Amino acid sequence: MMKHRFGLIGRKLGHSWSQEYFTRKFAELGLKDHNYALFELPSVEGLKEWALREGLSGFNVTVPYKMAVVGELDALDEVAAEMGAVNCVTVENGRLIGHNTDAPAFGQTLDRGAWKVKDGKREAFVLGTGGAARAVAYALGQRGTPHTFVSRHPERHGNAISYAQLTHLLAQACIDTGILVVNATPVGMYPETGRTPLNLSSSAAPLSGVTFYDLVYNPSPTLLLRQAAERGACTKDGLEMLHLQADMSWHFWKKTLEA
Repeated sequence: MMKHRFGLIGRKLGHSWSQEYFTRKFAELGLKDHNYALFELPSVEGLKEWALREGLSGFNVTVPYKMAVVGELDALDEVAAEMGAVNCVTVENGRLIGHNTDAPAFGQTLDRGAWKVKDGKREAFVLGTGGAARAVAYALGQRGTPHTFVSRHPERHGNAISYAQLTHLLAQACIDTGILVVNATPVGMYPETGRTPLNLSSSAAPLSGVTFYDLVYNPSPTLLLRQAAERGACTKDGLEMLHLQADMSWHFWKKTLEA
């Protein structure tokens, strides 16, 4: 029986639930010849040779390598090429093909009601400028929602403001304002659960017109979501998105295996 190996690459993976999710999924599908492992890599240099040597049929990519892997792959699909970020790789006849399932997964959660605005303006602020942030921005753009990146170095990026500027803007938020704040950084993720990318504890401003969506799912809620909820904001963690993007990854891998 031929074994099929899959996995997740990143620098530190102690936070990840991907292995648990896919192990359970393979068991439910009766795929005893499939397994999923975690690979902590110091860099992605020589990624293709490593993946082929490991005998991988496909793998996921997490922080901080979603953009760095692009130059190591043989080809990208249309979505990944437009974004310049990859979180899923298929191995097809010795070639590594990059895909992005973060963007459609995030978009689906919005369509399912993660952020509803009955009337009025819709505006989003995306914390971070890495691969996950690009996925969020892509999904928002598909839905015609204007977005602004939030960065520690806004001068290095187009369409970006500082965290201090966002804090000031949130202080002006009204109950009928459809604002979405998405944390697309790993700040606050296990094991550094006492950190937050945007400290809301010093402001007493009500945030009842704001939705905070943290892509981090371990822990849940994060410190950011706890502080936001205390000020009346709607909150959502990244677990639903994790499951959706994982299922989309499996769709790519399964399609490759059946080709």
